Amino acid sequence: MNVSHTARSNQGNDPREDDLSVAMAHGLDAALVLDTGEVFWGRGAGASSEVVGEVCINTSMTGYQEVLTDPSYSGQLIAFTFPHIGNVGTNLEDSEALAPAALGCILRESISEPANWRAIQHFNTWLKSFGITAITGVDTRRLTNHIRNSGAPSGTLIFTPGSVPDITYAHNKALHFPGLEGMDLAKEVTCKEAYNFNELEKNLGTGSFYEPNLKYHIVAVDFGVKRSILDCLVQMGCKVTVVPAFITAKEILGIEPDGVFLSNGPGDPAATGSYAVPMVQEIVQSGLPLFGICLGHQILSLALGAKTRKMHIGHRGGNQPVKHIESGKVEITSQNHGFVVDRDTLPSGVIESHISLFDNSNEGISVEGKPVFSVQYHPEASPGPQDSRYLFKHFVDLIKD
Repeated sequence: MNVSHTARSNQGNDPREDDLSVAMAHGLDAALVLDTGEVFWGRGAGASSEVVGEVCINTSMTGYQEVLTDPSYSGQLIAFTFPHIGNVGTNLEDSEALAPAALGCILRESISEPANWRAIQHFNTWLKSFGITAITGVDTRRLTNHIRNSGAPSGTLIFTPGSVPDITYAHNKALHFPGLEGMDLAKEVTCKEAYNFNELEKNLGTGSFYEPNLKYHIVAVDFGVKRSILDCLVQMGCKVTVVPAFITAKEILGIEPDGVFLSNGPGDPAATGSYAVPMVQEIVQSGLPLFGICLGHQILSLALGAKTRKMHIGHRGGNQPVKHIESGKVEITSQNHGFVVDRDTLPSGVIESHISLFDNSNEGISVEGKPVFSVQYHPEASPGPQDSRYLFKHFVDLIKD
């Protein structure tokens, strides 16, 4: 029985626990309470806790472990639109960071039993081990429609085993969440000190390793970098030095790299840009090849004189069509962003290279006469299609030239 159909949510602006008796009768011990007053009842999973953040949707059909460990999801509660979450279990290879960055997850069905040869741990056990809270039995289609119509809300996810959650308390918590606009979250997920990432990639199922020939030295500025991005750079023959988000251009140039990479990350790019933009402006002026992804794309755009803005609901999932303007080719991409570069503010000399075929928003830029470019989407995928991995080769080709 789907609990969302049993316990109808109060849709007013003042949740008064109208479904309390229904929740008690069916043993519902978890709820998602939005700042708009919507209440989604369910059953808890993972760790018992209460967390407050921005509620977003992800449309990927695979890769829930990669999604939850993507540092770009810091400060967010993720509602998966795909119902069968947990069917491949979890493993040691697929995490994009040492621990999940997302605050919690919202699921349609109960967590599936793992049925995959790579699984070493049940998804629910994995959630508990990291203290991540989840709710199951939610009508994620109705939640998706609400977010689509009203924008990404703040919400409280509360799981109280053995008792019914206090909805009024949860609603007040959601109302007081400040939202991600103006929030610098990169400082929460960046590395504390520089380190080298030159690991060899294990070929799954063979026990062998792929050993790249490391010809080029890249400095990767960590605003919340995904491990799979670093893997892609190593596979292209790059020795990678990962540095904190607060690094200065002088420190980067002192390393004498062949190129600079600006990583993905969470939060408002304008807030992170308060310290990152001056650094990027100096790197651009230095003439070094520079490549940015997601937040890195937004930081680069700010450094060049453009502006960013908060999106209505953002782009999150592995099925996002993007057009490469010069070639006319369409790439199916993986994306995760709630802010976007305002194309109308792109200055002279900055070329719009890619656009979204969902909403015509900006998806990439390049700089005339300089080896500098960036994209809003994730060419490394993980999860998602790999149509755009050619961009890593393009970066290395700029270094060769």
